[in-house]
Amino acid sequence: MSSFLSGVRTLGTGFGIILRNPKLLFLGALPALISALLLLGGLGTLIYFTPDLVSWMTPFADSWGDAARQGLRILVGVALVGAGGLLAAVSFIAVTLLIGGPFYEHIAEQAEQQLGLDASDDGAGFARQLGRGVRDSLKLVGIALVGAIVLFGIGFIPVVGQIVALVLGALFGAWLVTLEMVGLVFQRRGLTFRDRRRALRQHRAAVFGFGLPTYLLCLIPVAQLVVIPSAVVGGTLLAHRVLGPVPRQDGVARR
Repeated sequence: MSSFLSGVRTLGTGFGIILRNPKLLFLGALPALISALLLLGGLGTLIYFTPDLVSWMTPFADSWGDAARQGLRILVGVALVGAGGLLAAVSFIAVTLLIGGPFYEHIAEQAEQQLGLDASDDGAGFARQLGRGVRDSLKLVGIALVGAIVLFGIGFIPVVGQIVALVLGALFGAWLVTLEMVGLVFQRRGLTFRDRRRALRQHRAAVFGFGLPTYLLCLIPVAQLVVIPSAVVGGTLLAHRVLGPVPRQDGVARR
């Protein structure tokens, strides 16, 4: 529980820094706004075409009675839109970080300066670090897509399926959100996506303490504009706690 609360406090620290710095808030809100508009447009398109998609997915039900056919197609439609919403929610941060990479890197560095954390990197240069960010973002979107498909299937389990899918969706989203938010520090140090997952598995309580409120707050329209930059700062702090100080070549740790 103490580790879980530590994760929550990390997010709170992010909110405190962002709300005291309107310029950082504006820089962080702009990419989030663009990403939200893109994903909402995609989700709206999915909802508009859902009746056609459901009919295409369930041709076997054409010969059923009206009640059975309509009941099945309503269930499939709800599950399809729910899976689309989950995919949009868990990929929102990955898309936002991809769009606003330089903005969030600047926000993370400013937060590190305020908190007295070391912001040095492995000397890879802007181009290589950008390539790392794009590659890791695509991996995260792929994982989110697979997770959405699995949760889409779970939603069809009678009675408990929708509830289980919602709970697992929140946990899955929290894990992905944290993977995304700590990425700036891991990429800067030249660590791989696998390194990131391995490190976070050793701090699961703190991960969910940080990730759950971040994920749930990101579901609130407009709130994302403040939550995303705050979570970038919180994720940066969490990454430093997980990784520890940067070792120097002379053997002296640098904080």
